[in-house]
Amino acid sequence: MRFVDVKNDVAFRKIFGNEKKKVILISFLNAVLELEGQSRIKEVNLLNPFQLPRIAGEKSSIIDVKATDHKGATFIVEMQVAEPAGFDKRVLYYTSKDYSGQIHIGEEYPNLRPVFFIGILDFKYFSGQSYLSSHLIVDEQTGECVFKDMKFRFIELPKFRKRAHELDHIIDKWTYFIKNADALEVMPDNTDDEGLQEAYEEAAQHNWTREEYDAYIYAGIREQDEKGRVELAERKRIERVVRQLHQNKVPLSIIAISVELTEKEVNDIINGVANE
Repeated sequence: MRFVDVKNDVAFRKIFGNEKKKVILISFLNAVLELEGQSRIKEVNLLNPFQLPRIAGEKSSIIDVKATDHKGATFIVEMQVAEPAGFDKRVLYYTSKDYSGQIHIGEEYPNLRPVFFIGILDFKYFSGQSYLSSHLIVDEQTGECVFKDMKFRFIELPKFRKRAHELDHIIDKWTYFIKNADALEVMPDNTDDEGLQEAYEEAAQHNWTREEYDAYIYAGIREQDEKGRVELAERKRIERVVRQLHQNKVPLSIIAISVELTEKEVNDIINGVANE
């Protein structure tokens, strides 16, 4: 059995935005938010269920997976494979937009319900060592959290290094699935949660239609193309910096330290050696 890459744009939305398998999203939300007992989410209403792109190569028609629960709380679940510019501001913008959009002018503020932003990042962003972090609006001196309606959870995949037999908690198992599914041939033996089992089933390639799998492949190509454009732009930026520093008589060793390259790489840029 082979599984798709859950980090892929189309795969992520097909699995977590599945109207017929809401148990998947419910299980994930309860795991990442560490909800127990009466606090557990029992039902969700998907606000943007999965749809295939209308044409091959077009971006999926939704930006993220968004849902509300039986208490009216909103959950935004987003997968980020590369760090976009202004990521922190973007998170605050989307969260506050969804929060303020719940009511219109003249309506009562008590009608507002909490909004939870859950970011799954395929890059390191925070300074802490834990792969799972929680962020609140708190008093800087006392740590008291009075403004409780906006909360943020982030999973940083590069910080997650546990192997299959080391998965102690349900959030470990979910993170392992998201990070490693495409490298697996079987579902791990310790997968004992119904929602996670369904997620593995949805990620199994043999359960995908030809149309869905084609959209998945095109999404992967698009992501690689975008990654290539970003890497090319960054390489050209570094080359400009190297040449400017060299023109200003900055020593080779200092240039190398400044741009985090080896002296040979810096020398190749200065001498116009092609970067294969």
